[in-house]
Amino acid sequence: MRRFLFLLASFLLLTSCAPQQADSTSQPIRLTPFLTSTSAPLPTPFGLVAPTTPLPSPTPFTYVIQKNDTLSGIAERFGVSLDGLQAANPQISASAMPIGEVLLIPSDSNNLSSESTLTPAPLTLEQSECYPTADGGVWCFILVRNDSLDLIENVSAQITLIDANGAALAAQTAFLMLDILPPNTSLPLMTFFPNAPFDAKPQAQILTAIQALSNDGRYILTTTNNTLIQVDAGGHSAQVSGLILSQDQTVVANQIWVAATAYDDTGRIVGVRRWEADAASLPPGGSLPFQFSVSSVGGKIARVEFAVEARP
Repeated sequence: MRRFLFLLASFLLLTSCAPQQADSTSQPIRLTPFLTSTSAPLPTPFGLVAPTTPLPSPTPFTYVIQKNDTLSGIAERFGVSLDGLQAANPQISASAMPIGEVLLIPSDSNNLSSESTLTPAPLTLEQSECYPTADGGVWCFILVRNDSLDLIENVSAQITLIDANGAALAAQTAFLMLDILPPNTSLPLMTFFPNAPFDAKPQAQILTAIQALSNDGRYILTTTNNTLIQVDAGGHSAQVSGLILSQDQTVVANQIWVAATAYDDTGRIVGVRRWEADAASLPPGGSLPFQFSVSSVGGKIARVEFAVEARP
C-alpha cells in the first residue's frame, strides 16, 4: 500500500502542471512535472499475456483493510474460513480493524502461507504503453477493461521490461488509480521504472483481480455527468470538469475519487490523474462538482475518459 501511494504521488508530480483554479470541493496544489523526452512510446508488438494464463509461481495475495470492513466479511468475500484468516493475520483483532492495514489472504484454512490459489477475475488487456522520461526512467501503463456487470477490486499486474533477446531486465507491480474497476470500464494500471533502457519492451500479466459481492456496502454507485474537456493549444494539457451523481438514495459518500485517463487521436494512453474530494461529501441521490487538470507524457490529448469511486 505504501509503495502504491508513493507511485501515485510520484505520478501526480509528473502529470500536474496547470496553475491552481478555484474549486468548491478541493484546493489543488501547484506541482512540478518531470521533464520528459520527445521520444515515442517504447514498441510493444507483443507482451500482453492473457489474464487466464497461469502465473509461473505462486503469488502472495494481500488485501488492504477499508472503512466498514469486518474480518468475517473479508473471509466471506474471498471464500476462506474466519479461523484461517485470523491464523494468517494474528496481529489483527476482529474488534479493531485498522484502516490501511494489509491482510494476508490464505487460499484455504490449511494453507496459511499467503500463496493464494484464487483465479483472477476475467479482464481484457487492451494495450501496453511505456514513455521514457528525461532522467532515464520509464512510465508504463497497462489498459485493462472490465466487460462484466460487477465491480472488480484489488486489480494489479506485473510489468516486466525485456531486452531484444527476451531476457528480463526489471519487473514492477502496477496498480490502478482507484481501488475498483467499474463495470464496462477501462482503466490503466501504472508503474515507474528508474534507469530503464530505452529499447526495452514491456510484458504485462494480471496478478490479482477480485469480483466484489453484488451487495457490497463498501462502494456507492456513482456516475459522471456534464463533463467538459478543454485541451490547451499545444495539446499536452487539459482542464476537465463535471458532476459526480450518486445513484444511492440512502447513504452519504465521504470518500470520492475521480480517475481521468487521457488518450491521443490513435487511442493510446498519454496521461492519467486522480482527483480526490477533500473535505467534501456526496449526499444520497445528490451531486458534487469536480474540476482539475490532466497532462500528457506522450502525444497530444484528443479525449479524456472518467471513472468514479465513492465510499461511505
